[in-house]
Amino acid sequence: MNAFPSDLEIEQIVELLIDTYNVTLTTLTKFLGKEKYKQLNHMLTAFGDGTVYGNQLARMIVIEKGPYFFAGSNKEVRDLRAHLLRQLAEDKLIELYERNPITGRNIRSSSYMINALAEKKWVVGGKWARDFVKTFGFPLVFSGIALPKDHSTDPFQDIEPRKKVPPLVEYQMGLKQRMLEVLNQDQDKTRCVVTLPTGGGKTRVAVESFIDWLQPRFAEGKYMLWIAQGEELCEQAISCKTDMWQEREFPESLRVYRYFGGKTVKVEDMIGGAVIASIQQLYSRIQSDDEALDEILKNCGAMIIDEAHHATTKSYNALFDKARQLAGEDLFPICGLTATPGRSNGETMKLVDQFEAYLIHPKLPDMVRYKVNPLLYFREEGFLAEPIFMLHDNGLEMEVTDDMLNEEDDLSPEFLRQLAANHERNFDIIEYMQRIPEGSSTLVYSCTVEHGEFLAMMMNSMGRKSAVISAETPKPIRRMYISAFKQGEIEFLFNYGVLTTGFDAPKTDHIIICRPTTSIVLYEQMVGRGLRGEKFGGTKYCKIVDFSKNIKRHGQPLAYARFLAEWQVREVKEDSEVIVL
Repeated sequence: MNAFPSDLEIEQIVELLIDTYNVTLTTLTKFLGKEKYKQLNHMLTAFGDGTVYGNQLARMIVIEKGPYFFAGSNKEVRDLRAHLLRQLAEDKLIELYERNPITGRNIRSSSYMINALAEKKWVVGGKWARDFVKTFGFPLVFSGIALPKDHSTDPFQDIEPRKKVPPLVEYQMGLKQRMLEVLNQDQDKTRCVVTLPTGGGKTRVAVESFIDWLQPRFAEGKYMLWIAQGEELCEQAISCKTDMWQEREFPESLRVYRYFGGKTVKVEDMIGGAVIASIQQLYSRIQSDDEALDEILKNCGAMIIDEAHHATTKSYNALFDKARQLAGEDLFPICGLTATPGRSNGETMKLVDQFEAYLIHPKLPDMVRYKVNPLLYFREEGFLAEPIFMLHDNGLEMEVTDDMLNEEDDLSPEFLRQLAANHERNFDIIEYMQRIPEGSSTLVYSCTVEHGEFLAMMMNSMGRKSAVISAETPKPIRRMYISAFKQGEIEFLFNYGVLTTGFDAPKTDHIIICRPTTSIVLYEQMVGRGLRGEKFGGTKYCKIVDFSKNIKRHGQPLAYARFLAEWQVREVKEDSEVIVL
């Protein structure tokens, strides 16, 4: 059974729902909610398609929910199951109930069996779910794909497939070796700053190096403190560490602590391991004398600072002062990671001088050419793709004021929600996506989860199969959608808040940025899903479409402008023509 319903399976269930079991438009509308349904019709009318009808709406919802169409306990799902059960002949209903009785209840009346079965716990892929879909003639995939349990004492266990991590290439092996040499020196000599262009694998190399070095020390209660800029990049770091720990096949587990986004770690739960933190939370918890932070710094085995040029700010100065109070003047091994070129190299050198750190860069066959232009070298050598960029101009000027920013100095959730509701902007986005050739693979970054759901719903209504993933999507479902995307079963994959290393889709044809950002780091991570070059299993070109041209701060463009400058993008289109190479 495939993880994602085929076109034939989708058509079969839609036909049964509408034509055989008379599921009404009113029942289906409940799955969307009145506001989303109204917005959908408004947009479809703008495209000249008119009001959505039963078959069309059913198809959209089935594609959006996938194998989990009947799963859950929400009222709209229970109502749908009850409606279907009422369509059964009485003898069939009684037989279904007798095969799936409600524990502790002695129901004899068929009329009472309907609600009892409609509200029966739906275990995806379970006996009841399979019996339900078979009884109504629905394809078996709609019983749901069973999700593996992370921790279980049940008499069964689901084993997830091991994800194969590609080996390091030669220059990455050299970086790792030099990092380990620095780590194995004495006291204050264990400082390094690693410079490597974005996409060159500096996070992967650093994680592998520090995990190998710290692994025996974790059992002694030591911590790896990894500092990233913002929640999404913290989650990406966790994903990378998870992949690498499992790849190394260590006999013991690794405890990972989320020390960002306002999360609280209890001291009694701390046994050593990897602490993933944002500098914003570290600075805040220094002010409040957090016991957990004291425990981390007292027993810190090593600190890794992603985007190290930030480490000369007052927040980091406060962190280093606190660390010296608790761990002594020599501190512990510290490694800074930074991209080159153009990324505040003066600030990076300040950090090198401040800690008397070793500056580590890749050793390559033609170092002269690399030093002149690292990004161009990596592109010409096939490690990075050539970005082909289009700035979409819809003429709507928007100025970002300080009250529209969050504590990380990026656009606030409220601003992104307002942008997600902008009808004209959404019309332009959908119109552009419509014109992308069928069969293409397009990765879309939305302003919010709901924005991604709406855009996916619109594309599904137009016959272009789409799905949505977010940080809240369970990992097995996320993997299922990503796999379907890679295999061409899904044309458009809408994404919000997911920047994991496992999200690489190297053969992506288009990347569409609907979500603006002031952060060049976050921007590079978004477009980086398609910047992998041919030597890393990617493509020669990466086609990027950005809808943020008219959004400015202090009259200046957002992060895309820095990306264009730092990556020396040679071709920028400024019309609405679909990029085709």
